Amino acid sequence: MRDLTPVTGVPAARTKTRSRKIEARDGPIRRAKHARTLADSTHWSFPASLQPKAEGLRFDLGEAMRSVVMLRAEIPEDAFTAPILGTERFGNAVVIRDDGLMLTIGYLITEAESVWLTSNDGKVIPGHPLAYDFASGLGLVMPLGQLGVPPLTRGSTASIAVGDDAVVIGHGGRVHTLKAQVVAKREFAGFWEYVLDEAIFTTPSHPEWSGAALVGMDGRLIGIGSLFVQEAVDDKVVKGNLFVPIDLLEPILDDLLARGRPATLPRPWLGMYTGEDQGRLVVGGIATDGPADLAGVEPGDVVVEVAGKRVGGLAELFRSVWRQGPAGTVITLGLLRDGASARVDVRSRDRDDFLRKPRLQ
Repeated sequence: MRDLTPVTGVPAARTKTRSRKIEARDGPIRRAKHARTLADSTHWSFPASLQPKAEGLRFDLGEAMRSVVMLRAEIPEDAFTAPILGTERFGNAVVIRDDGLMLTIGYLITEAESVWLTSNDGKVIPGHPLAYDFASGLGLVMPLGQLGVPPLTRGSTASIAVGDDAVVIGHGGRVHTLKAQVVAKREFAGFWEYVLDEAIFTTPSHPEWSGAALVGMDGRLIGIGSLFVQEAVDDKVVKGNLFVPIDLLEPILDDLLARGRPATLPRPWLGMYTGEDQGRLVVGGIATDGPADLAGVEPGDVVVEVAGKRVGGLAELFRSVWRQGPAGTVITLGLLRDGASARVDVRSRDRDDFLRKPRLQ
């Protein structure tokens, strides 16, 4: 099978777009899909043929399923991310320590003013959105109470290879747990200025992938669900998910716990949502009042250079920007606009400056 291609994204901002826009039309959080009740989320199930059988596993599936809880976050209407990510977000969180610390995908908790956590037996407690790492996309939640569920032991993506079987666990127990296969491990670039050196791609797709646990056949956590992906193969549409590798957490965990973010200087953020279109890097959206907007970048511009050097792909574009220096660095972009060359100096910003900060509930 060829690599699955992501068709979703998480542009965390108000945006300006034109007709050929890049959008989260089918993204991991959709207001219509996620503005729902707990009952809506639990009244479905995988057919038995897609559920893993405990006797074929080398770990206690029942205990592992208890480690994944439902997460619901409420976001103010005027939050920077509300227009695209919505004001009510549902997904999963995975308990990773004995003190109840939970790992999730960061877009679920970005700018959250309240977080609620629900165990598989129906117990509900509040949580605090402790940290969000823009580089990896991972987020941490500290429960403000006891759910009485065990932590899931963290593993490594090195333990699983393309073609290996795995298990995707969502909140809700066995009926929301899926037999899956790893179909690719490769670089991923998202148009919201995001790059993973190696993401994990699985199939079939879990319908509630956000924050879901990807577990190896040894029962260890190897990834956190981030995106829905699909590709046409032999007149069929193959659907799957993209997972953020668990390995990205360990080097930054202490900083996230102490500071809410990594100790490294923040990367320069342009607020410019760019996609690849027939070999060109086309700006599909601009964050309103963001750095690119203030510098005069327009939707439809084609990016050809960063700091005088040509860039040929999305990942190369973002890495070239990040190499120029930390947030605040002026980034010189070479553009094509309506067939004419243009050069624009963009004073980058720290993305975090645009976001509401969590307050302890």
